[in-house]
Amino acid sequence: MKDWDGPGEGERPSAYIIILADLTIAKNRQWDEGIAAQTLLLSAVEKGYGGCMIGSVNRKELLQVLELDPDHYQIGLVVALGRPKEEVVLVEAPKDGPTAYYRDENQVHYVPKRKLEDILL
Repeated sequence: MKDWDGPGEGERPSAYIIILADLTIAKNRQWDEGIAAQTLLLSAVEKGYGGCMIGSVNRKELLQVLELDPDHYQIGLVVALGRPKEEVVLVEAPKDGPTAYYRDENQVHYVPKRKLEDILL
């Protein structure tokens, strides 16, 4: 959200999980890190945590910070976890309208979702 400066102090994730591929096992990955991340997040929600998948990450820099050999590991996704500090509300998106997240004056976080019948062929 371009108009949001967050997360603020005390609202940042408590932990990050880096989903890695071990390139010494196989160079051609044949699994989906999105499935692994989704499974982690579903389990986290059941335990009262919140989180999100982060795909937009500087992988080269993160490997350096973690002191991981780029010839040995490749970063798939990062999962941020923590206790939710905000209220998130799913709302119906217009059939051909925007799906951008937004906040109201009370800092409620809205996530527009399309109806199932609008996305299934």
